[in-house]
Amino acid sequence: MYLEIVTPEAILFSSEVDLFSAPGTDGEFQILNNHAPIVSILKEGEIKIHIHTQDHLVLDDLHGKLTAHADDDKVLTLAINSGTLELNDNKAIILAD
Repeated sequence: MYLEIVTPEAILFSSEVDLFSAPGTDGEFQILNNHAPIVSILKEGEIKIHIHTQDHLVLDDLHGKLTAHADDDKVLTLAINSGTLELNDNKAIILAD
């Protein structure tokens, strides 16, 4: 599935992912490939992105808010204050603060 995370300042992440989890208003939820279309409001918390490999990723200054998880380098985390998630046809877009 393709995930794009956008803030008012920049595109923080744009790549194929295996799955991701997000902090919804009723709790954390996980999105896998071929998930049904969804629109959700996100609250303060962490987005956890599970990637197959970091070979194709460039974590530079622009992506400085993304950090590799301490226990697993295939998991990236991003702290958000709030946001909106839209998923349709295996493409997810998160508009985050």
